[in-house]
Amino acid sequence: MAAGIDRQAASVRRELRKMPQHEYIPVRHFDEEPTMISPAKPDVCQPTGTADLPMLDVYMPMMKSAAIISAGQLGLFEALADGPLAEGVLAERLQSSARGIAMLADFLVAIGYLERHDDAYANTASTQRWFTARGAVDYTPGLLWTAEAWPMMGELAGAVQRGGPQTTLWQAMQARPQLGQAFSAYMGAFARDLGPDLLARVPVRADQRRLLDLGGSHGLHSIRFCERHPQLSAQIVDLPSALTQTPATIAAHGLAGRIALTPGDVLEHDWGQGFDLVFYLSVAHNQNADDNRRVIRRIHDSLNPGGLLVIHEYLDDQPPSAYHAAFKLTLLYETGTQIHRESDYHEWLDEAGFAAVERIDLDPREKGSLLLARR
Repeated sequence: MAAGIDRQAASVRRELRKMPQHEYIPVRHFDEEPTMISPAKPDVCQPTGTADLPMLDVYMPMMKSAAIISAGQLGLFEALADGPLAEGVLAERLQSSARGIAMLADFLVAIGYLERHDDAYANTASTQRWFTARGAVDYTPGLLWTAEAWPMMGELAGAVQRGGPQTTLWQAMQARPQLGQAFSAYMGAFARDLGPDLLARVPVRADQRRLLDLGGSHGLHSIRFCERHPQLSAQIVDLPSALTQTPATIAAHGLAGRIALTPGDVLEHDWGQGFDLVFYLSVAHNQNADDNRRVIRRIHDSLNPGGLLVIHEYLDDQPPSAYHAAFKLTLLYETGTQIHRESDYHEWLDEAGFAAVERIDLDPREKGSLLLARR
């Protein structure tokens, strides 16, 4: 029995050594100058299937996800944002047992999310960058959303059998409003990550004044563009449940007079005409082909001549990357929808009357692609 346990422990150590090693910079304290180094996100999409013990391919990713999610729920990464803390101090701050914190933190060290500094724990540079308020983008809301989504994974086998969910994510949000709030917060974090790409790649002329943001929920894209381009005003269309926090966000940026909210379903809402710029960002994968064709035709008709449609999506390139394949599977059990091929978008845009389409693949590729179409 002991020999078997030793063999299994050795196998686990070999698997941990196979995990990618990252180069980290020291954690910055509040009185230090900000570093110009931006740590890269770890590559979580590596293929597996090579474990000496086959169940390690199930057990280790499960424990990794559970540990990172738990750290987000407890506020562990944020507690270390100002510098290393000893085990007892960290446990007291998180109102947790020292034993439990030690076990969780030791595993987070093993998988590269924390470091040991003598008798204390510290965030790695990547964790500090992506999972604390000290970073430009804090993905902690993504961890909290994943905690909500975790039980839904138990329905995956049924969704595969049925070819779709028994209850869609949107229906679940109506029954449990906290789901919608958690999801919107996560999308807000992603919007902060995507925002600089949009600002750098979406041209806005000085004579363009009206922006339509379809499915804009959190309002952050409209806010960014209105702040960058003082001549712009924006109109956001989304479901009422997605807009509950948006007025406060807009007001906090002093833009209540330039950004209007019009609650409604993008498929049915009459959003008007005379726009110079339309955002259709991360929305098309929630619609079927016929609905996207209809929405894109309506967008064309609502744009002024020379106006620009900006689509952000994950395109169904073949063969799919590991991330794209995972996202397609996610849509199967969450919404029953799918991502679409680039050729589908060209067909819909051509039929609607758009004159030119440009594809921009973002870096990293897991951020998706932009399609810019000019009327």
